[in-house]
Amino acid sequence: MLWTDEFAGPPGSPPDPQVWRHETGAGGWGDEQVQRYTTSPRNAHVTPEHRLAITAHREPDGEITSARLTTHHRLSVRNGRVEARLRQPRGAGTWSAFWMLGDDLDEVGWPACGEIDVVEHVGAQPRTVHGTVHGPGYAGVGGGVGASHEASVPLADAFHTSAVTWSDDEIRWDLDGVVFHRVTPDDVPGPWPFRHGFHLLLNLAVGGRWPGNDATALRLPATLLVDRVRVLDVGGGGSVTLRA
Repeated sequence: MLWTDEFAGPPGSPPDPQVWRHETGAGGWGDEQVQRYTTSPRNAHVTPEHRLAITAHREPDGEITSARLTTHHRLSVRNGRVEARLRQPRGAGTWSAFWMLGDDLDEVGWPACGEIDVVEHVGAQPRTVHGTVHGPGYAGVGGGVGASHEASVPLADAFHTSAVTWSDDEIRWDLDGVVFHRVTPDDVPGPWPFRHGFHLLLNLAVGGRWPGNDATALRLPATLLVDRVRVLDVGGGGSVTLRA
């Protein structure tokens, strides 16, 4: 174990501010999403069971709020097994993700920094997880190099562990230990920007351009529950850096 967060803070508190920070705002986030991300503990807080609840709410004025958390400039990962035990939100229109972006995001921008989507889940596909990489020449909805895997039950019914096992020249995805996707530099139609440090992100979006995931009839609140996030060494090649 190189690092773990099991959300041991007091109930109602935000996730550990030494590790996680909020990204806020609206504007669609490049995919015509309809939520506004906030810093409110109503949208992201530790539960009495010591889980992180990321919740999308419909406010009295009709606005939809949610949370997007990142470890950028606080925690960096390179290689190893990166996993999260999650219970997905329910309902067509939800779009949750546990993912990673290259630490050079501020310098080179996206997608040059690289993106590893450990797991994406859209409520219109209640039993399906998606794992994808994005880089220069293969980025955006429908543009990444990815695969999907279907579980036997809806992913909102119980917790499931989604993970990537990542080395400089290979990334493998699994759900509950079942490997369903693998990519190497030979599998992408462009550069391979995955040989440096990455930071973690957790978010729950609403709507967006994911085909078939219309949020018109979505009933809110909807919650992504995170039981734990872990980074494990695999074969001596993984590392985690915490910045003060």
